[in-house]
Amino acid sequence: MKNNIRKATQEDLAQLSKLFDEYRMFYHKTSDLSGAQQFLSERIEKKDSEIFVAENEGKLVGFTQLYPLFSSTRMKRYWLLNDLYVNSNFRGKGFSKALIEEAKELCRTSNSCGMYLETSKENMIGNQLYPSAGFKKYDEVNFYEWTIEL
Repeated sequence: MKNNIRKATQEDLAQLSKLFDEYRMFYHKTSDLSGAQQFLSERIEKKDSEIFVAENEGKLVGFTQLYPLFSSTRMKRYWLLNDLYVNSNFRGKGFSKALIEEAKELCRTSNSCGMYLETSKENMIGNQLYPSAGFKKYDEVNFYEWTIEL
C-alpha cells in the first residue's frame, strides 16, 4: 500500500480536528473538538507550523505537526516534531514512518540542521519507532520545563 502524505490545508480541518482531538485525549486531555479546529485553523492560516497528513482511501488517518526553532550554535533552523499521531485502526501500516520521512524532507528542503522530538518514557511504540527512523536518544543533557499554572 502506498501511503499518501501531503501538507494539510484548511479543507482538511474537519477530519484533522477529529484526529487532533484523539491525539490530545491519548495524552489525557479533555476532548475539545471546536478548540482543536480553531487551534489548527490558526496554525494553517498563520503558517507558524507545518502540518502533514496521512490519507488512506480519501480519509485522513494520521498527522504530524512541526514547529520551527533555531540553533544559535549551528546558526540554522531546527524543527520540533511536536505531534505525531495515527488512528489506532491504521497503526502498523507504515503511516508513522511515512510521516516522519516527510518531516525529514521538510528539514532537507528548508536547509535546517535537523529536528527534535520528545515522547514519554511510557510510549513504548514511539520509543521503538523513533530509533528505527534514525533518531538518536539524547542522554547527555537535562531537559527542564517551566509552565504557567492555569
